[in-house]
Amino acid sequence: MRRRQEVIARFAAIQTRPNPYLCRQCLHKRLASTAIATADLAQAGPIEPPPSGRALPQSTPSASLRTTYKIKASVLLSRPPLLTRSLTPFEKAFFLYQKRLNERLALPFTRYFYYQKGTPGDVEWKQKIRERLTPARDIGRYNAYGKEGWNDELLIGAQEAEPENQLEALVRDAEAEVKEGEGEERAERGQQELKKEAVQRPMPRVTEADRVGDMKSLDRRLERTLYLVVKEGKERGGRWWFPSDVLTGKESLHTAAERVIVHAGGVNMNTWVVGNIPQGHFVLNYGTQDTKFMTQKVKQEIRGEKFFFMKGRIMAGQANLTDNKLGLTDFQWLAKDEIQKLLTPRDWNAVRLILAER
Repeated sequence: MRRRQEVIARFAAIQTRPNPYLCRQCLHKRLASTAIATADLAQAGPIEPPPSGRALPQSTPSASLRTTYKIKASVLLSRPPLLTRSLTPFEKAFFLYQKRLNERLALPFTRYFYYQKGTPGDVEWKQKIRERLTPARDIGRYNAYGKEGWNDELLIGAQEAEPENQLEALVRDAEAEVKEGEGEERAERGQQELKKEAVQRPMPRVTEADRVGDMKSLDRRLERTLYLVVKEGKERGGRWWFPSDVLTGKESLHTAAERVIVHAGGVNMNTWVVGNIPQGHFVLNYGTQDTKFMTQKVKQEIRGEKFFFMKGRIMAGQANLTDNKLGLTDFQWLAKDEIQKLLTPRDWNAVRLILAER
């Protein structure tokens, strides 16, 4: 009872403490509410002390089992795209239209500023301008200042906007004609032969690894991001997943990710773990299929695994599972759409929003 009176007195003293920022009307309202609260506390019954003899509930063995998770660092080691994506048909037609429109709006090409009259360069220029009717080399046969200059849009079925067609036009224009048979040799034959000087062509967008279907090569699908996916051992049922391992001691996620890369793919890769913050998090609660190859003790003590996905980049090298320490049996470099076909629906839902679309 004495304790209750002390609480009421303290509460009343706090509420009635003068406040220079309160007006007289607000002060009267505050005193009235204090009186009501004090009366309610006085009418309430005494506070019962906690029973000292009451026994606390004992935890059963089944409640303490299967409450531990394995904390794992999983590395999303990726090779970024090496090429820009292929253009859509609309984008191809639009860019060709922009080039032709630029020919119509730009000033005419001043030939004699670049080629002196009567020189071989001037002769070659006249020959090429008769073929394509325009100084531009990759917009097809088009005369921007002629009667049909307004007709600069791409027609259905035309190939002028295709990158392969434009590449052939640029290579054909870059090939120069060289003369063979000068001097005495030419006099003996009495004629002059012309030969095209070969021009180095750009590399194709489709590589040899794409043609043969080599999933372990980094020189495939140059327009997409490739991720390292590994096949785990029999103790995990041969599941395809990303390189992962349990954290040891006070190891950070960044340090664990660097260790996982070396233990999984060897030291012949130049890699970089980006940042200290994971890209995503996945909680795997063990099911029947996951505990199929586990001992009874592990089944009782471990409830599941928590994966923290760390972003990584590979700049050079290749994975080698010969001496890996994680029990891995195979690996592949796959794009996002290929990973979806390889993973289980549960695993795919955990990473589908983390992986890059291209």
